[in-house]
Amino acid sequence: MARMTPSEALVETLAAEEVKVVFGIVGSAYMDALDLFPAAGIRFVSVAHEQAAAHAADGLARVTGKPQVCIAQNGPGAANFVSAITAAFWAHSPVVAITPETGSMGIGTGGFQELDQMPWFQACTKYQVRVNRPERMAELARKCFYVAKAECGPTQLNIPRDYFYGEVDCDIYQTEEVSQGPGAVNELERAAEMLAKASYPVILSGGGVSISDAVEETRALAKYLSAPVVNTYLHNDSFPADHDLSVGPIGYCGSKAAMRTLAKADVVLALGCRLGPFGTLPQYDMEYFPENAQIIQVDIDHRQLGLTRRVHLPVAADAGAFARQVLNKLLDKAGARNPDEQRLADVKKEKEAWREELRGWSSAPSKLMHPRRFLEELSGAVPAGSIVTTDVGNTCSMCNSYFGFNGPRQYLTALSWGNCGIAYGVAMGAKLGKPDSPVFALQGDGAYGISGLSEVMTAVREKIPVVAVVFNNNQWGAEKKNQIDYYDNRFVGANLDNPDFAQIARDMGAEGYRVEDPKDVKRAVEAAVACGKPAVIDAIIDGSAEVLAEPFRRDALKMPVRHLDKYKHLNAK
Repeated sequence: MARMTPSEALVETLAAEEVKVVFGIVGSAYMDALDLFPAAGIRFVSVAHEQAAAHAADGLARVTGKPQVCIAQNGPGAANFVSAITAAFWAHSPVVAITPETGSMGIGTGGFQELDQMPWFQACTKYQVRVNRPERMAELARKCFYVAKAECGPTQLNIPRDYFYGEVDCDIYQTEEVSQGPGAVNELERAAEMLAKASYPVILSGGGVSISDAVEETRALAKYLSAPVVNTYLHNDSFPADHDLSVGPIGYCGSKAAMRTLAKADVVLALGCRLGPFGTLPQYDMEYFPENAQIIQVDIDHRQLGLTRRVHLPVAADAGAFARQVLNKLLDKAGARNPDEQRLADVKKEKEAWREELRGWSSAPSKLMHPRRFLEELSGAVPAGSIVTTDVGNTCSMCNSYFGFNGPRQYLTALSWGNCGIAYGVAMGAKLGKPDSPVFALQGDGAYGISGLSEVMTAVREKIPVVAVVFNNNQWGAEKKNQIDYYDNRFVGANLDNPDFAQIARDMGAEGYRVEDPKDVKRAVEAAVACGKPAVIDAIIDGSAEVLAEPFRRDALKMPVRHLDKYKHLNAK
């Protein structure tokens, strides 16, 4: 036990947990701890908006697999974390959100910047705690790191601002790593039996495969079974795209090859996968999820097993450990197997048909640069090994068809939270975690206005060379498509009038490139990566009805019924 201030106890705990970067905006509530960051070797990255701070911590956590930290001023600053922490929750990302609050003697009095901050994060964290005595600062901070690691998700450390001061006796040490097993022996044996008997097994490779670094184990199991591998929605990095058995991602704007292949399965191994409801919805008018197939669901969180659909074998386990042990049992029972040439040929045929269809879409005529043609050029120009973050929206969703990866932790998205403005902040964190990898933030013009436009200043000041790519079609494309298909082209709030984003980037000290012709995409990408500075590629793309993707929320929309003749106000012109 050492004598120190609570601020020192907090910062010493961060250092013990190997925290090198903290994201936030300077604030008086935690300034006593902030003053100690340089002495502890902790870099403070000051952002333009607290939401970007939490997104950046999320991005850094996703590429490193280690807990990362964001901190904010009490009240409004902490409130700005909520959406980004929810994104981290659905990404199973170990982010520790430190939220100073009003002083302990002022709680409940309605003072300046006071509102109970605990309920805000109740549904989007794995653990939250209010420091109830200064003496417990190190203990409770350490618990936040432990749970973030053990349960793969964000935690909240809420600290009354007067508890940073005084003197306390503290014990400082690093929390232990937590490992998870492969599942029970009888579950492994049953899974091996089901897979061995399957006539058309398909592996559904989810985010848990990336998180547990289980790509190699999944590859070995797929090879043994000659099982096609489908990426779950927006987890395009959970299995190598160049593998013979890879058929791409399911979900909105995903791969028809993946969907047609999954539909053939008699046994589905959902590996590291919660079978999220949005990611398994019908697409392209296809009911592709095989209702009569037997499902083996493997997830590290037992609460996800059988939550969204019936499964025949639920297994609470680490994806990599499970895949490794199941393969061992298959080898013990049946020995080596020859590749199933018929199934390999079927996978090849499905992929070729899908590539041909994509090429046809990308070459369709358009008034400006077709978004699919642009994505075809962009995905080919992005260097191998790059990290790509995406926002939500029409063109960003089309990325699901075009971007494949050969390693984990390379495709970082909003997943099922689907919040606009995520991509740039996540990209900044990812770049700090992987400084040698090119990092691209792909955003529609609306989402870029929410975060990227202001956070470019952060990237310039902090020397974080992220490449932003703005899909500029002067509209909220996903919502405009809904208004086209369901509301007879009555556009309310969908149209934008954008400035020259490339010029604004240059004015802020970044590099800016305007692209209007597909032939210029590769050159712009190469220049943006080579410049070594934050860069913005302003891509002018067609936004007409003909080039937009299908409605984003067909599952939640209905054709409207109107009774305008009965109401004088609604009938007004």
